[in-house]
Amino acid sequence: MTFDMAFLISLSQIMWINILLSGDNALIIALACRDLPPQQKRMGMILGAGAAVGLRILFTFLLAYLLDTPMLRLIGGLLLFWVSVKLIIDDADSHSSGIVSSDRLFQAVRTIAIADIVMSLDNVLAIAAISKDNMILMMIGLVISIPLIVAGSGVVMYILNRFPLLVWAGAGLLVWVAASMMLADPVLTDYVDQSLIKTIHLPINVAGVLFVLGIGYLIKHQRKKNATETA
Repeated sequence: MTFDMAFLISLSQIMWINILLSGDNALIIALACRDLPPQQKRMGMILGAGAAVGLRILFTFLLAYLLDTPMLRLIGGLLLFWVSVKLIIDDADSHSSGIVSSDRLFQAVRTIAIADIVMSLDNVLAIAAISKDNMILMMIGLVISIPLIVAGSGVVMYILNRFPLLVWAGAGLLVWVAASMMLADPVLTDYVDQSLIKTIHLPINVAGVLFVLGIGYLIKHQRKKNATETA
């Protein structure tokens, strides 16, 4: 396969999305295991990372076979829209909400697995949308995500806290690929003229990005206002 410009652009987008979304997996592993006894903490993090990686592999192969199922791209696109809003409105501390640490190894690993079910699905959906049925790109995206899950939380959080605009840009990219994913759903492509889809593709993508960034900004602004009023 030739590594043309389109392939390299898609690969760079996958790396970016992995940085944004895989950091949460790594952070949850650290949070869930933080109260384990010292002799169990390393094992808990290894098992937790293994659970996250296993879910990521499972979802990747399932989506590779199911992505042409009618409505799946539409549903996945809507999920990515929500993930984009969450990226904007959640600060670094909010990643820990709902994640309870445990002093028991099994409970910690169970907490990690449950939380990772949703997060791994988000990540794989984003990679699938960018890859556009290119299995090589999907596999590269999977391989890139694994070290980020296992060892990347500290580095990822530092980068995003140091350059917060990357979160907004990444949210915009997610919306863009989500809109493209939805327009490629068989429900639309089987019944809507392809020339019409090509005509509306760019306006819909741009409108989607502006809408989600605007909604994210308004929610984030309202949260800050409420926090100030209650302080």
